[in-house]
Amino acid sequence: MASEKITIRTDSGKIVEATAPVIISASRSTDIPAFYAKWFFNRLAKGYCAWYNPFNQQKMYISFSKCKVIVFWTKNPKPIMPFLHILDEKGIHYYFQVTLNDYTREGFEPNVPSIEERIETFKKLSDTIGKEKVIWRFDPLIITPTIGPRELLARIWHIGNKLKGYTNNLVFSFVDVKAYRKVQNNLVKETIFFTKEDVENAEANYTQRIEIVQGLKKIREVWHDQGWNVEMATCAENIDLESYGIEHNRCIDGELMKRIFADDEELIYYLHTLKWPERDMFGNLPPIPKKEKKVKDSGQRKICGCMVSKDIGMYNTCRHFCVYCYANTSKECVLRNAEKHNENSESIID
Repeated sequence: MASEKITIRTDSGKIVEATAPVIISASRSTDIPAFYAKWFFNRLAKGYCAWYNPFNQQKMYISFSKCKVIVFWTKNPKPIMPFLHILDEKGIHYYFQVTLNDYTREGFEPNVPSIEERIETFKKLSDTIGKEKVIWRFDPLIITPTIGPRELLARIWHIGNKLKGYTNNLVFSFVDVKAYRKVQNNLVKETIFFTKEDVENAEANYTQRIEIVQGLKKIREVWHDQGWNVEMATCAENIDLESYGIEHNRCIDGELMKRIFADDEELIYYLHTLKWPERDMFGNLPPIPKKEKKVKDSGQRKICGCMVSKDIGMYNTCRHFCVYCYANTSKECVLRNAEKHNENSESIID
């Protein structure tokens, strides 16, 4: 079973059932490192947090008692960096998915720090925790009347030249517009580039995608020749790019965890079996079965390669206000929720 069910005592003294995941995602739904770092570590100290299902608003309790790994997703890890030693002291592993785009002129990410500051923060994080634990995402790739494939490649090249040696991975995806009405609405409402009639043109067509991928292959070859062996992968894309040396990424990645957290025997056992190991009377772990259990997270999209985890973020709470974000309905909705935020509450917006 991927997540054990246990009972916990809440702040109010109530006894409730909680899920105790081994891997926690923080978060696909909001930027916890940038905006909710203090809340996160307050809840870690309490031993649990609460999460509301975005579809039915049902409250769920998540215990940290079995947590072995936290995967952080962020555009600005700077606010959380002073607290990371707490995870080290607790023996909780972690790595970062850091989105570092360049849409400064377009204003697509209106509340992120300057690109120069974000690059320096990325490098400082890499120096602090190790480059293998910091994954660079240029995500998503957006087409506008002034941004074509060549311009996107130029921006990736510019950032990448400053990140040489500070990460091993570049992950990218193409913006999803047709699947999300809220994204269409925000692109039209918050930018000057799109009308209701042409907003779907933000998605790269097949020819544009291949031009971008061919360019990325050439960029990677140059970087490899310069000694930077960066690997490239797509996130939740069904296009097959194996012939270009570009794989399908797993953002919650069990194979990566096996490599970078190899000394944690309990975690390695879990990654092979999806079961919490029970030690024998001598303290020994059971042998790892030769056949690994399927670890794909069935709760994610079919084309998502992530292994099972529990996300603790909440929609409509990210204050970066990125116009392409599927997790925010509108800026007004986020601001209303921001007024409800309490660093000591069980959930982000109790």
